[in-house]
Amino acid sequence: MSERSSGVGLRSERGPILLALMLATALVALDSTIIATASSSIARDLGHFQQLPWLFSVYLLAQAVSVPIYGKLADVLGRKRLLLLGIGLFLVGSVLCGAAWSMPVLIGARVVQGLGAGAVLPISMTITSDIYTLEERAKTQGYLASVWGIASVVGPTLGGLFSELGAWRWIFWINIPLALIAGFMLFRAYKESAHAVSRERIDFLGAGLLAGGTTALLLGLLEGGTTWAWNSPASVGIFAAAAALLIAFVVVELRVEHPIFNLGLLRRRVVLASTIASLVIGVIVMGLSTYVPIYAQDVLGASALIAGFALAALTLGWPISASQAGRFYLRWGFRVTSMIGATLVLVGAVLTITLAAESPIWLVAVFCFVIGGGMGLTAVPTLIAAQASAGNNERGAVTGTNMFARSMGSAIGVAVFGAVVNSHVRLNASGVPEGAGLMTAMHLVFIAIAAVAVVLLVAVTFMPAHRRQERSAVAGAGPEPATA
Repeated sequence: MSERSSGVGLRSERGPILLALMLATALVALDSTIIATASSSIARDLGHFQQLPWLFSVYLLAQAVSVPIYGKLADVLGRKRLLLLGIGLFLVGSVLCGAAWSMPVLIGARVVQGLGAGAVLPISMTITSDIYTLEERAKTQGYLASVWGIASVVGPTLGGLFSELGAWRWIFWINIPLALIAGFMLFRAYKESAHAVSRERIDFLGAGLLAGGTTALLLGLLEGGTTWAWNSPASVGIFAAAAALLIAFVVVELRVEHPIFNLGLLRRRVVLASTIASLVIGVIVMGLSTYVPIYAQDVLGASALIAGFALAALTLGWPISASQAGRFYLRWGFRVTSMIGATLVLVGAVLTITLAAESPIWLVAVFCFVIGGGMGLTAVPTLIAAQASAGNNERGAVTGTNMFARSMGSAIGVAVFGAVVNSHVRLNASGVPEGAGLMTAMHLVFIAIAAVAVVLLVAVTFMPAHRRQERSAVAGAGPEPATA
């Protein structure tokens, strides 16, 4: 497939590939918006409300740990086969989730789903970067953003509807036809260029240390203060083990010839700034996606369907602004565009602190929409700038690094927020939270999100102001890709 094939739309020569990537992206987009609305229903059906953060954390952990591995493998083995593998794993995980009969089984099935998602989103973005120029990517963002826009409305609505009907399992089963169609179209439409494939040894030791260290870290964050005290030997031991494994991971990555996570990429200012921004975005988005529906249902007393609409405002604002982000960064530069977005995120996050137990649900939706709009103007230019800094043999690793940071931020955010909420709520006989403690916990979550939004604004100030500055900044890192 020529990287310079004419046209960007779905009817162009590359249109079938773009459509296949849109369908693959829809798997992750729909999953990220549909399950949060149904979380309270799942907890009531399967019990174990305090284990609810695990539904998100293990998925995000599996996604986070596998993203850099898939990113590296995509540069070594090629994009197509890795993306097909990811779609297949997501399909299997969805079937297992829909058939789960207990919370532990559902949590285990979410791990499989997360391993699939770890390939789908970053490799889809990498293929887009491979076959479209930088200017064309500004246009394709509109198509990809439309997927998130549709998912932002359909996901929460379906999640709320299935919850009202007591049929939450369908939030996983609807992935089956979507995955099959996406895989078939990708197999038929995408003919990978030979130059996209190289042969290198895979750093499995680094991958294992990363998986073990991050797993121990999240285990300590999620179970600390609930299963055991924060200052207990178990808690101290788990965090010590996490630190030891992650330090060993860094040592290995600095010495191995072909690291699974190229720490050298972080020496580039644009990649480092983009990675920090992506991590913070993950914390904010997942914190809101997890706890806005719980706040709406269990504090404001809204139905699951109405809570879904409140969350939809967050996920709708993102693709609307993301679809225009390409025009903005081509005109004003990466830094200005992302700073405007980060400012909107901070304003919306500060406004959520004013929410109370009597706040109207429409006000929650408005604040979420402002945050979502800011996210779209921040996430897109920071990722595109990082991709533009890499050659074809690094682009998968750069994209994987960015996606790893976002997934890791989401996992850590859910874990930390879950620890805060669990330490303040009281469960009734049905295992459902009750009392004023939940509102106190929600208020603390909103304060933490606002504080993290400040970090986002600081991080994006280090983005390159213009494309020419970005190119000169990375001139020593390798040849500029032909598409950029």
